[in-house]
Amino acid sequence: MHKDKDGNKLDKTESFLKEGIWENGYDDKYLDKVKAARSGDRIAIKAAYTRKNGLPFDNRKNIVSVMSIKATGVVLSNPGNGQTLKVDWQKEYETPREWYFYTNRGTIWQVQKRRWQDEELIQFAFNEQAQDVDRFRNSPFWKERFGDKPKMEERFLWTKFYEELANKLLDYQHDRSELVAFTQFLAKEFQLSYMLGKNQTDTCPFTVMGMFNRGITVTNRRAIATKLAAFLNVEAEVPQAFDGVPILNNQKSWFFGFEDRRQEGDIDALWALFESALIYTDTDLPDARDVLCQSFDKTAEQYGTGWNLTMGLYWIRPWDFVPLDSQSREYIQKGLGETIGTNGHKGRCSASDYMALIDQLLTRFNEDAYSVHSFPELSLSAWQYDASDQTKAAENDPDDELISADAQSVTPAFEPYGLEDIVNDGCFLDKDRLQQLLNRLRTKKNLILQGPPGTGKTWLAKRLAYALMGQKNQNALRSVQFHPNLSYEDFVRGWRPSGDGKLELVDGPFLEAIKKARSDSDTLYVFVIEEINRGNPAQIFGEMLTLLEADKRTPAEALELCYRRTPDERVHIPDNLYVIGTMNVADRSLALVDLALRRRFAFVDLAPAFGEVWQNWVHDKAGIDKAVLQDIERRLLTLNEAIAADRNLGQQFRVGHSFVTPAFSHKIDNAYEWFRQVIHTEIGPLLDEYWFDDLGQSAKAQKTLLEGL
Repeated sequence: MHKDKDGNKLDKTESFLKEGIWENGYDDKYLDKVKAARSGDRIAIKAAYTRKNGLPFDNRKNIVSVMSIKATGVVLSNPGNGQTLKVDWQKEYETPREWYFYTNRGTIWQVQKRRWQDEELIQFAFNEQAQDVDRFRNSPFWKERFGDKPKMEERFLWTKFYEELANKLLDYQHDRSELVAFTQFLAKEFQLSYMLGKNQTDTCPFTVMGMFNRGITVTNRRAIATKLAAFLNVEAEVPQAFDGVPILNNQKSWFFGFEDRRQEGDIDALWALFESALIYTDTDLPDARDVLCQSFDKTAEQYGTGWNLTMGLYWIRPWDFVPLDSQSREYIQKGLGETIGTNGHKGRCSASDYMALIDQLLTRFNEDAYSVHSFPELSLSAWQYDASDQTKAAENDPDDELISADAQSVTPAFEPYGLEDIVNDGCFLDKDRLQQLLNRLRTKKNLILQGPPGTGKTWLAKRLAYALMGQKNQNALRSVQFHPNLSYEDFVRGWRPSGDGKLELVDGPFLEAIKKARSDSDTLYVFVIEEINRGNPAQIFGEMLTLLEADKRTPAEALELCYRRTPDERVHIPDNLYVIGTMNVADRSLALVDLALRRRFAFVDLAPAFGEVWQNWVHDKAGIDKAVLQDIERRLLTLNEAIAADRNLGQQFRVGHSFVTPAFSHKIDNAYEWFRQVIHTEIGPLLDEYWFDDLGQSAKAQKTLLEGL
């Protein structure tokens, strides 16, 4: 970042263009990225800033980052010093072109074509292609904040209130007397025992916000928040619910110590952290990240902070910071599989650890298949994650400052899910057909989806599970895959070596699911078994095969297990546990299904689902012209007719629609080239397997698919 002698930010665009160069404004940063630039690489000069009143074409008032493109060119040469580049500047914009949503905070940003957002940005910056704003606004990462679906936005309306409250609190940073007096007034009015009797002469912004973010009733939280909002002139609506907002432990509701536990300057340091966080998120000032990190590490060593610093940062800017309360840490590590660094004070996060985690999560949020797509959604999912254990960590860890759910909330509100949601997610079966499948699952308890490859069996199994539950409750869904080496001991219960060299009796995933469903009879649980015929179901299930029957789901029908923990132990499958299996009927290597298994499951055939619904979906999500899709469909239907007519194959070997349904919302510019690649790398090898004894027939079928492309 270039500065003048007084440290003010300089715009050197004009001199760069005049001299045909680009310079790194840092002596010790981004050197490797600059050295990596090669002749012929395209380069752009950007500027980033924040709008607090939303997008110019949108009436929402969210804080949104903007990036503008001021000039573009091509790298001519790189001396390799990490400081300068010789550039042929080709375009300069008097009015910079504004880009929204995918803005990144890096001063120097090397954009690589790893995802569709990168490709869109490259086309915008260098080919003057207009940004597809609707695609960004309705993609998973941004739709909760800017999308058009009301149910997505309503869950996080509280964020507007918290952000504005933080903005108003900043006005009291240097004169806190009125704020302290008002918090004392609130403490008396609401009988906040942790504040009464304290000789409170000062306070910090996080402690103020903590007054209504503690383990108290929702009614009192709203009442305190309303009083604070009136005092601070906050216009945003006070939240009616606080689902997923992490809260303080009632016994540790201060962010600073009293008397001998507080050092001089502790509260000022908390205000400095507060200010640096807002500057970092709301501006493009140089070194804002470094200032934030320094402030974070300093306050993290103070008494009364610890993990709750991350919660305070999350409160003030929930779309930019991740909370690391006990429940969120568990969800991030176990539910998302991410690593949380612990190189800071007392084995907690350092600022470097914390920002690295934020960067990693922001990258993963851009992946359509990732479980969550924003920090508010992550926090809500953490609150819903194994909700019965919400307070366990705080009770067992004396050094943990946080719990993550309201003390009055017992059952978290999961996102509703029904048959229409399955269709909206991309199912090409009509609603009546889906209702039939759901009815069979409800009455039979056990359902197997069977069909040719590429018909979406696993995809549909999980969404049928959610529709059965009526909500997207990931805690109530468990999924495994059968394979030839899987045994009863792996699936139900068996002896395993322990750490001390002895054998111990260990429950498998199915018995764990049984116990969880029995302990929570008000919730419907679903166990999904992928490729159920790839193992030996009769051997893997054992006595569970009998217990699966719908009329044997009672304690009276309980049976002894092969391996019992006590002599009188008996087990039954509870009525609220359902099983969905998937079966590929075209795999010659799989054994025939045991007749006993067939009697206990309802079997449903899935077929390739082309047609108008499929065409509309692919057209909307991938931008492929409908005439092209009709041509692709015609070619595949012709292929499937040939497969079905082959006496050695048949209908169960047809090619499913999934082969030509692009994953998620990936825009495809050259549809025929994409289809050609699908044939060469996916459908072709499959046909070679089908006609392994007559590869000429496979080659003929592939040629027909490719003819005239």
